[in-house]
Amino acid sequence: MANVGSLTINHSPAQERYEAVLSADTNAAAAESGDYASDVDQVVGYLDYVSEPYQVVLTHTVIHEQYSGHGYAGELVRVVLDDIRDAGKQVVPVCSYVQRFISQHPEYADMAVPVPQ
Repeated sequence: MANVGSLTINHSPAQERYEAVLSADTNAAAAESGDYASDVDQVVGYLDYVSEPYQVVLTHTVIHEQYSGHGYAGELVRVVLDDIRDAGKQVVPVCSYVQRFISQHPEYADMAVPVPQ
């Protein structure tokens, strides 16, 4: 689990999923500005993957529409890639968002392997 400001990234190995969760405090502040309303923690998005012995296949990244445009997808992907690097594995970026993120952040390029065609 990683905490990025008021955004927490939770890892569920059993589900092969990372979830981005926005704290209730941040939701209350956003509700005052009219963005969205909630007094409980909200899952704003997730990243699904398939774990293999030497690599992790990143299959799908989703940020729910009402939370898009706040940089949550980038933070989610960054935490996931850092976690995978710490585990000593490589990444197969099937997800187009992850592919784009890696191309824009060359510090992760060394851990990406080509997507099989």
